[in-house]
Amino acid sequence: MGRITARRRITRLTVGSAPQRREDVLAVEEPLEIRVRGKSLAITMRTPGHDYDLAAGFLVSEGVISHGHDLGAIRYCAGATEEGLNTYNVLDVTLAPWVAAPDPSLERNFFTTSSCGLCGKASIDAVRTRSAHEVAGDPLRIDPALLASFPDRLREQQAVFDKTGGLHAAALFDGATGELLVLREDVGRHNAVDKVVGWAVKEDRLPLTGTVLMVSGRASFELTQKASMAGIPVLAAVSAPSSLAVDLASEIGMTVVGFLRGPSMVIYSGAERIAAPHQDERMAAVAPAATPEPTTSAPAHVHELEIASRS
Repeated sequence: MGRITARRRITRLTVGSAPQRREDVLAVEEPLEIRVRGKSLAITMRTPGHDYDLAAGFLVSEGVISHGHDLGAIRYCAGATEEGLNTYNVLDVTLAPWVAAPDPSLERNFFTTSSCGLCGKASIDAVRTRSAHEVAGDPLRIDPALLASFPDRLREQQAVFDKTGGLHAAALFDGATGELLVLREDVGRHNAVDKVVGWAVKEDRLPLTGTVLMVSGRASFELTQKASMAGIPVLAAVSAPSSLAVDLASEIGMTVVGFLRGPSMVIYSGAERIAAPHQDERMAAVAPAATPEPTTSAPAHVHELEIASRS
């Protein structure tokens, strides 16, 4: 796997037992500088691999490009070493002639860490990037039993996580058929999503209508925004979303599902998209005349759903 993993000597200690020295496998974390037309735009910490996807997806997330044909070429540049050797940690992206250069306000003045896709933004206003792809009108309806199968299928494909236990994963599924379209791993969860979106850019598949973005961690604001920029109508996570992620999703008409584990899930926005065949008709037929007072502090727009099986 090349520079994706690295081996280090470690000491394993269990209380009451003798220390054991052995070799362990770690996920690699290295900086990647992204340049556009020769000018530095950002430096992000990432796991090497699928770097072209990462750069393309990052440019979609930042609103620099919105379709595959907006992208010209991507190439590695010589690294900034005394010997001038190529460290494969610097990329230069060429945009199509009709695409404007990135706004200077997008320039990251310091490192974007592997845990933060928004660090370095010049202002609060820069955090909110308007998408060229609306998701509110996406007609996708997905069977909850199909959706419930996605976490296990994502986990089964996490080859590097099996070796290191230290990577996030993001996968794109066809919401109608359940087909796994692409999966990417990275030490940063936002990088994993950018790599998925970048794959779609290179395949000229934007906007990603009718798809589900499945992530291995929590659903943060930054991941919701990245999904929005790619035109993805459903974001699903095995952990919790943040309040700002749910606010943004509700505002733009995106479905956010959290705590997707086993047969259960919590729908925080866009619950109308998660319905078994004919479920809408059945629910309408048994709907109560009045809504009872809530018995918990959960927001009114949060829907809990548990299915009997995945069949």
